[in-house]
Amino acid sequence: MFRSRLAALACSVAALGLLVTGCGNSDGGGSAAGKDTGKVTFWSFVKGSDKVAAAFNRTHPGIKVSFESMPSGQEYYSKLTNAVRAGTVPDVAVVEYPQLPQFATQGMLESLPGSLGSLVRTDFPASVQRLVQLGGSTWGVPRDAAPLMLYYRKDFFADHKISVPTTWDQYRDMTQQVKKSDPKARGGVFYTDDPSLFTGLAWQAGARWFGTDKDAWKVSLDDAASRKVADFWGDLARKDLVSSLSSLDPFWTSVQQNRTVAYVCASWCAGSQQATVADQAGKWSVAPVPTWDGKPASGMYGGSSFVIPKGAKNSAAAAEFIKWITTDPQGMKAWVSGGTSSMFPADPKLVPVTKAAFPTTYFGGQDVYAVAGESYDAVKPGWTWGPDMGTTNTAIVDQLPKVAEGKANLFDVLKGAQQDTVKDIQHRGMKLAP
Repeated sequence: MFRSRLAALACSVAALGLLVTGCGNSDGGGSAAGKDTGKVTFWSFVKGSDKVAAAFNRTHPGIKVSFESMPSGQEYYSKLTNAVRAGTVPDVAVVEYPQLPQFATQGMLESLPGSLGSLVRTDFPASVQRLVQLGGSTWGVPRDAAPLMLYYRKDFFADHKISVPTTWDQYRDMTQQVKKSDPKARGGVFYTDDPSLFTGLAWQAGARWFGTDKDAWKVSLDDAASRKVADFWGDLARKDLVSSLSSLDPFWTSVQQNRTVAYVCASWCAGSQQATVADQAGKWSVAPVPTWDGKPASGMYGGSSFVIPKGAKNSAAAAEFIKWITTDPQGMKAWVSGGTSSMFPADPKLVPVTKAAFPTTYFGGQDVYAVAGESYDAVKPGWTWGPDMGTTNTAIVDQLPKVAEGKANLFDVLKGAQQDTVKDIQHRGMKLAP
């Protein structure tokens, strides 16, 4: 039986000490369908998911995908966790890269069948493969990548004779020039409610927060690269050279009110920018993210994959659907057909598809996909997400407002998150490398 093979594989991975999962004969779910036909329930919060499901149904009459829109963030992940425990899971679900190891280590995902595992190994770069592989198994198929980019108001920069920075030293100078030119404007943002951008910047600098050594986890949130990034951004926030804001409405309001004239984000921000601040069309450009030595380097801020939750009743048809929405050109067109998404496909061969569908008028005709592509090529390999990023992120985000107020040191916050993460891994019965 397909499910029996998955259970056996999950147990073999658990023996490595990287995963904590039950290895009994029963997994609490129904048996997987042996044929790629029938009904597939699909949970997602990603824009365009409804159009993707509809497009698939039109071209695959043997499979009926039923899409259910989900909230994003922790509310969604709590809902998915409860569904696994109750045996009421969907057949396909979206899980972002940082959360994937947590669901895998807790035994909440099916290890993907050989056909999808081979697909990941052949169609995706090594830097992305690592984000969905753990313990020798593949747990998700990548949908998009999220390489870092610099967004800036080209009219403001031209009016005040400010150069686009290529190094972080130049970026600091730029923030000083912006504040001097307009005391209400800032050339960057320090998010007080989301550590994900900081994590991407640490990744770019060469940090390796997590890794594995045989059957044990390695944790190093307080390495030299992370300290360099923490000291840099903590200093910018303390000196009020960047705005300290929530990443949600307050940030976009600051853009609309001309108070944020440059910021670091990922490729997906191009679509969000033109959808949210439409009246600033033609005023913005994108550039490669600054680097420490002027040589191309990047990390990722976001990105998602599609998984088969433990207990899914139609895994075979689910695998067929996942393959289509992540690697088929028609599936990729369906993602961007709504016009609000600038997703950058994790499969590089599909970039021309999304590039052709994304309008260039907002960015003055600039090829934003070319910039994103250069950034994707420069993503530093070797990054691994930890087994419970919820614990790690909570330990950081709880202190970010204090960092912004000058009441806490960002590197000290990382050291505290290191301790909390190590304790959590030990509490969950996983091994730690010496």
